[in-house]
Amino acid sequence: MNKFLLLTSILLFLFVSMLSAQNGYSLRSVNKVEIPFEYESNLIIIKATFQGFMPLKFIFDTGAEHTIISKREITDILKIPYRREFKLLGSDMSAEISAFLISGVQLQISDLLLPNQSMLVLSEDHLHLEEVAGIQIHGILGSDVFKRYVVRIDYSKKVITLYSNNIFKLPKKGFEAIDIEIFKNKPYLKETLWLTPTDSLPVKLLIDTGAALSLLIHSDSDTLLTIPEGARLGKLAFGLGGFIEGYLGRIQKLKLGNFQLNEVLTNFQDLNENLDTTFLNNRNGLIGNQALNRFDVILHYPQQKLYLRPNKKYKKAFEFDKSGLIVIATSPTLNKFTIHDVLKNSPGKEAGLQKGDVIKSINRFHASFFSLREINRALKKKVGKRIRMVVKRGERRMVFYFKLRKLV
Repeated sequence: MNKFLLLTSILLFLFVSMLSAQNGYSLRSVNKVEIPFEYESNLIIIKATFQGFMPLKFIFDTGAEHTIISKREITDILKIPYRREFKLLGSDMSAEISAFLISGVQLQISDLLLPNQSMLVLSEDHLHLEEVAGIQIHGILGSDVFKRYVVRIDYSKKVITLYSNNIFKLPKKGFEAIDIEIFKNKPYLKETLWLTPTDSLPVKLLIDTGAALSLLIHSDSDTLLTIPEGARLGKLAFGLGGFIEGYLGRIQKLKLGNFQLNEVLTNFQDLNENLDTTFLNNRNGLIGNQALNRFDVILHYPQQKLYLRPNKKYKKAFEFDKSGLIVIATSPTLNKFTIHDVLKNSPGKEAGLQKGDVIKSINRFHASFFSLREINRALKKKVGKRIRMVVKRGERRMVFYFKLRKLV
């Protein structure tokens, strides 16, 4: 978003938004606030108002300790002073990312007014969240905002509810309680996974609603965490700093209290051998939205409890792309779709598609008829589905055919 567009947004929303901001309140006065969200590309996205008038969108992220604004031009235009510089570690656990502290700012989320907040502002937009979500996103809402509350995430209704601890009552039916640990505002659980039908081991997982994957395991965090046969190498997940290199396979099952998830798609990533892992709190990996969205989730931060209740997706199979294409949304309007990478030994690779190809049509429908989510959904359809894809490579228009097949 350029400076002209940001300034236009400020002028356009100034009067109406300032009036609406006056109606906000904190949980000290109301005890309960409902926050609707969008669910795009397995990310929870909420709307917020920054500084009383600027509408922004944030990813709701229990795996982030701090709230982050990824667009520095926002705070530059508003002339918000930067207090000091910090270094953040990217999702690849090696690249350092610069960020600046701002304080005394205001954020309003639904009817919840949060005055005098501190946030981090990235020196450059290393998140590139629009590319993988296909919609405009301005940052990450970290657990520093909601760590004092009981947080209920209803993936089916697309609503987050924040409760004050003193009024929260657990719904009577169906919820399973699991002890968790809160470390630096972030929730962790200890559970058991099975790599094979007979090989089980305990693992410690970060509960991470900012992760669009189902499960990520640091394969060098335990000698028993071996990568399954047939796992695929490539850029298979996205996080702070870009795509994560690693292997993608399936574990046999993951236990969550008395519940069990089977044939779970799992990313395997080695940690940087020079990394100081103390800040990871001895975790073996993380559990993300593609696993969590099978439940009604309650995170009770004050009591360090996780409550789960299965929803309609509980027994649904974990699906992965069947083309081998990693597609991102590019251009300021996010309606240009580019192939970011192509997995080896995949239908897309065998057909001849390449990184950098711009998708012009799929099965004779122009790409402008699709959102990024719809393109990714089309590439996950049933095995044997025939795909006709027209791309632009440089100045050439090229047509490719391939059939979808199970890759993992």
